[in-house]
Amino acid sequence: MNILIEGKRLRLRGATLDDLNYIMKLQYAPENLKFIVPFDEEYHREILTCADKMDIIVEEKDSGERVGYFMLRELDSPCAEFTHVIIDKKGVGYGREALKLLMKWTFELKKYHRVWIDCKEYNSVALHLYESSGFIREGVLREIILTNGVWENLIVLGMLDREYLKAFRN
Repeated sequence: MNILIEGKRLRLRGATLDDLNYIMKLQYAPENLKFIVPFDEEYHREILTCADKMDIIVEEKDSGERVGYFMLRELDSPCAEFTHVIIDKKGVGYGREALKLLMKWTFELKKYHRVWIDCKEYNSVALHLYESSGFIREGVLREIILTNGVWENLIVLGMLDREYLKAFRN
């Protein structure tokens, strides 16, 4: 098992072929699909062998149960993108804990200079999580995604290494 980092209740690990059905289920669940642009299984298979992308599984430490996943892109640059932040077990604080673990991994262990994420404008829960975790709104990509015949805006949020270190490192 490729464990990246562990926290109090959760651990993040690199996804394997055995996780593909779980990832696809999360992406296409109606409560998640409206907030993301899903990728097909072939794309996720390619990620498993790619240096600049990574699927990360969020799981409970005690039970080993998968409770979410992230996709990371641009890992071959000093600026990583977090995408597809999907938590399956909602309402228990796993999203916040998993995001903080991912931030710790990217900034403290991997030494990235900047991480960024985009979010559909109407996803108020995610926007609150990102902003309360220290991400700064950097701009709006206006009418960038066409979903069911409707153009949607994306909010771009980012965090620099010095902002992370000032806010989270003791």
